[in-house]
Amino acid sequence: MNTESSTDIESGKDTAPELLRVTGLRKTYRTGGTEVVAVDDLSFSVRAGGALGIVGESGSGKTTTARMLIGLERPDAGEILVQGRPLAASVRGRPARLARAKAVQIVFQDPYLSLDARLGIGETVDGVLRLHGMSDRTARAARVRELLAQVGLGDREAAALPRRLSGGQRQRAAIARALAVEPAVLVLDEAVSALDVSVQAQVLNLLSDIRRDTGIGLVFVSHDLAVVRYVCDEALVMYRGRTMEHRTVDELLTDPHHPYTRLLLASVPRPGWDPDSISRRRRELDPLTTTVTAGAAGAADATGA
Repeated sequence: MNTESSTDIESGKDTAPELLRVTGLRKTYRTGGTEVVAVDDLSFSVRAGGALGIVGESGSGKTTTARMLIGLERPDAGEILVQGRPLAASVRGRPARLARAKAVQIVFQDPYLSLDARLGIGETVDGVLRLHGMSDRTARAARVRELLAQVGLGDREAAALPRRLSGGQRQRAAIARALAVEPAVLVLDEAVSALDVSVQAQVLNLLSDIRRDTGIGLVFVSHDLAVVRYVCDEALVMYRGRTMEHRTVDELLTDPHHPYTRLLLASVPRPGWDPDSISRRRRELDPLTTTVTAGAAGAADATGA
């Protein structure tokens, strides 16, 4: 990554308020007496209506990053600001928990596991509204219908239990539940990877409409560059917890600078695809990451990438 590319990311967006800023985030784990660095010196920002894709394979640190953004993991170092306010490392009491939920919401990969199997979809959304202070039953019912309509669901889906819905409908319901809180930032952790391609397209179109219409900031965690290209303005490529590249999506896909980014692009099956060549390039990658990442980290510090 170079400084010029990172600066281009920030230009043209100064009119939109900054919703999320992450600076110097670090997370380590101990396994069998060995310290494993999951995320190392990660920095980026998201403005209102913006969408950042965090891309990498399993073990890259992207899901750990998502969990830190919503408070399921506590960073060892670094700072997370939402609308200029630090995200507390821990919260106590109902008001603090509700404030944190309103700052950042998440949609998980498996909507079936994240929805209460005992409640209809409408009841689930209604419960969120009630929890966040909407006491008038008529107003809640109207808001439930509005939220479900926003994600393309109607009265039939509102009355249904999660198991009666398709995967795409469940994911739409999970998005509606997250939007009920009116969060500043919505994190999507592999939110379409379990869906059929046609259903993926529907959900991605929905997310594009939501950020355009509401100004919410999206952080889209994915291993799939094609998905990120569809919904995001910027992409941050992670490998072993570090930033390899952070540029606009168009720049990253048409002129990838880092060998790992080029490897991710080459790994997508296409005519003439050569898995043996990809395996060889992967074995050659490790010696390159140390030196190239040093330059990437310096540019990230300079730009807040």
